[in-house]
Amino acid sequence: MISDTTFFALILAADEPAKPQGNPLMTFLPFILMFVMMYFLLIRPQRMRQKALAAQVAGMKKGDRVISAGGIHGTIANLKEETVIVKVGDNMKLEFQKSSITTVIPKGSDKSDADTSNQPAGDAPLKG
Repeated sequence: MISDTTFFALILAADEPAKPQGNPLMTFLPFILMFVMMYFLLIRPQRMRQKALAAQVAGMKKGDRVISAGGIHGTIANLKEETVIVKVGDNMKLEFQKSSITTVIPKGSDKSDADTSNQPAGDAPLKG
């Protein structure tokens, strides 16, 4: 059984007006700000890289140098609708899905596989 003091305390607590709630927008503001930060720091740059890679893959042509997702370097020997044939050696050609190409270096560009700009002075690049 409930004592009289507990009973009256419950009745008084029930009669108290509810405290006003804060602005609901202020409650969600930290989550909104976190999403905006995540969008500009992670999502947007990744989308831009994907669009740039898609444009490079769509613009591939015979003779361009490519790097596959597996790290295989080669030169495009032939293009098909969904695949690309890459020459990786004197008598070796491999066929890849276009979606597995991660880097396209256009024919005649200044980029090369042997980038010596980050090597210490006095070290000559190895020629194979």
